[in-house]
Amino acid sequence: MTMKILFSSVASVAVLAAALGSTPAHASIFADNEARKAILELRSQVEAMNKRLTELADAKTDKNIALNLASENDQLRQEVAKLRGQIEVLANDLANEQRRNREFYTDLDNRLRKMEPQRVSVDGKEVEIAPDEQKSYDAAMALFKAADYKGAANAFGQFLQRYPSSGYAATAYYWLGNAHYVLGDFRNALKAHETVIKNYPDNSQAPEAMLSIASSYTELKDNAAARKTLETLIARHPSTEAADTAKRRLAALPAAQSAAKQPAKR
Repeated sequence: MTMKILFSSVASVAVLAAALGSTPAHASIFADNEARKAILELRSQVEAMNKRLTELADAKTDKNIALNLASENDQLRQEVAKLRGQIEVLANDLANEQRRNREFYTDLDNRLRKMEPQRVSVDGKEVEIAPDEQKSYDAAMALFKAADYKGAANAFGQFLQRYPSSGYAATAYYWLGNAHYVLGDFRNALKAHETVIKNYPDNSQAPEAMLSIASSYTELKDNAAARKTLETLIARHPSTEAADTAKRRLAALPAAQSAAKQPAKR
């Protein structure tokens, strides 16, 4: 009776081992929890068989039984070796699956981070800029640097329509005004630079924007407005390079006006 029970256990373990053996190492059919459970069950059965063999060897002293047990012991050891091999394969599959999962989630996390707004420094201030927003601004600046001022003006205009509250808004208006100025569109240049002064008076671009406003007024033959702008610039931003430039331009304005009033030489 004992031998039948033992053979039955061996047959059950062998069937389980065969089932495990049919599983490819590179694509385990078990999920993590199932794999762990299978490994534990196999190890438990191996331990139970070894324990049973020891008990039978201690309880039976008959020579024939001992011989039979020795033969069965060799057979069981072979089965145990197979099971251990299956355990190693299954454990390796589980480790590989865990590695693939880690790589997948790491890649997913990196992709999500690229879609999230990033903190960048703009004109001395930390602001959050979305990836598409950064890409749009950089494209507009690239056009300006390439001397495509018409394309830059259009790109900055579209950027401001799409991202009116962007951390780049003040700078975008400044470069939009510069693009219009280079194109000879002084009224639109005034409009863009005056937006910088009105909406972003503390921005680092404000002094330069005021200089550009004065230049646009000069181009439009409105020297009075140009002079007033330069005086305001000096009063608001006295310690800037723009203020030094404004002083030199102010000194030149009266001479230009007096020369204009002199009668033409015949």
